[in-house]
Amino acid sequence: MQSQLAGRKEWIALAVLCLPMLIVSMDVSVLFYAVPFIAADLQPTASQMLWTLDIYAFVLAGLLISMGAVGDRIGRRRLLLIGATAFGAASAVAAYAHTAEVLIGARALLGIAGATLMPSTLALIRNIFHDEAQRGKAIATWSAVLTGGVTLGPVVSGILLEHFWWGSVFLINLPFMVMLLIAGPMLLPEFRSETRPRFDALSAVLALAAILPVIYCIKSIATEGTSRELLAYGAAGVLAGIVFVVRQLRSASPLVDLRMLANGAVGGGVTVNVIAMFVMMGSALVMTQYLQSVLGLSPLRAALWSLAPAVVVGGAAPVAVALSGKLGNAAVMSGGMIVSAGGFVMLSRAAADSALWYPLSAAGLISGGIVAILSIVSTVIMGAAPPERAGSVAGLLETSSELGGALGLALLGSLLAKVYRSEMADTLPQGVPAEAAHAAEETLAGAQVVAQSLPSGIATIVRHAAESAYLIGMRWTCLAAAVVLAATAVVNLVVLPKGVPAPVAEPVEAPEPVAA
Repeated sequence: MQSQLAGRKEWIALAVLCLPMLIVSMDVSVLFYAVPFIAADLQPTASQMLWTLDIYAFVLAGLLISMGAVGDRIGRRRLLLIGATAFGAASAVAAYAHTAEVLIGARALLGIAGATLMPSTLALIRNIFHDEAQRGKAIATWSAVLTGGVTLGPVVSGILLEHFWWGSVFLINLPFMVMLLIAGPMLLPEFRSETRPRFDALSAVLALAAILPVIYCIKSIATEGTSRELLAYGAAGVLAGIVFVVRQLRSASPLVDLRMLANGAVGGGVTVNVIAMFVMMGSALVMTQYLQSVLGLSPLRAALWSLAPAVVVGGAAPVAVALSGKLGNAAVMSGGMIVSAGGFVMLSRAAADSALWYPLSAAGLISGGIVAILSIVSTVIMGAAPPERAGSVAGLLETSSELGGALGLALLGSLLAKVYRSEMADTLPQGVPAEAAHAAEETLAGAQVVAQSLPSGIATIVRHAAESAYLIGMRWTCLAAAVVLAATAVVNLVVLPKGVPAPVAEPVEAPEPVAA
């Protein structure tokens, strides 16, 4: 009976840990259906809109490893509760942002707070579940919440936008953070690494300095063209990345042990994770705008229809796990990539008058293949993590997820924006005022806002031109994602060993006594 009660407490703790995971992952995609409303209210440029969408994920990616190490040092529960407080405060700022610049800044603050939450949850799972089989189930649940939150974000957004203003998509975070602050101290034990690793603040700064300038360079070149200043930003980011890698390899207590990547299973698994999240977020960005702005669905209808691919996704994970025991992890992951690539090719052929079942079927193939990948890769990587470094390894895994997702939004989003602007520059009709023409060339949502103020004849031409430009951009974006997946599928069969690495044999880390 006592063991049953203990086991029940572990699963209750897991439920508490899923609260922040759900919200943090939802915030990656929660703004997708809000794009037209933000465009009408704040009038951001194309570059500002991209930054609004992905600055959150990039800050997360840049700080996850650092915050994993902080949790190992000061206590994972303590960091979790600090992060919950900060996340709630930043959500309130974002909800009432009155300019694009304020909204971008608030999203960056959300990224900092989210970076304290994510590694703490996975590290605590690694410490709470001592049984190997139960830990595997718990990590699988954690992975499902992570991917489910990204999928659920647009749905929640669509429901809220049907009744409230766009800032409500941030205020929904507050009750969840309050619940975590109440339940966390009562139900979650505290864990700290016995070695208390030194926190390397300089490496934390270098990690962020390596990511943001490079992405700023890529996105600005896509929307503004090449310049010496932008190339200098990119070079500075690359240099910071090189210094970061050298520092980690030489440090006695690195933020992340990059030598682990030399292991074929871990290094290959991290690479696969990056690619999977890369195409997943690109697909979500393309689909939400297509359903809402091309097919003309309301946010609520688009959100509800986007749940249809869940029929495929629900069966993908158990099938993938079953097949991995027979075919090996590499074969199943590569198979998932090929399925997703086929879905992208299918989606690239979608048109303005396509029947709704067609893009939803394509989205089902894309999501099903990605879930098949993600259902395996987390268990592979975390199974090799020693308990005292669980926070840092969790940070590495989550960094690869967030970095991949952010790159998907930035790179695929920039490709979409580049093609759209190029097509609009060639097809926008004469007679549109210069200021309105500029706004229409920035984004599809901007073109639709502009069309509302034009005479009916010109407005119809602008709408058709914008939809056509978007569909051409979507076609190139989907084909690019398909090529990346197909190439990775081939490489994956060579790089990733078929077996799952055996867990490192380390003594179980005992919880540190918590004062009453």
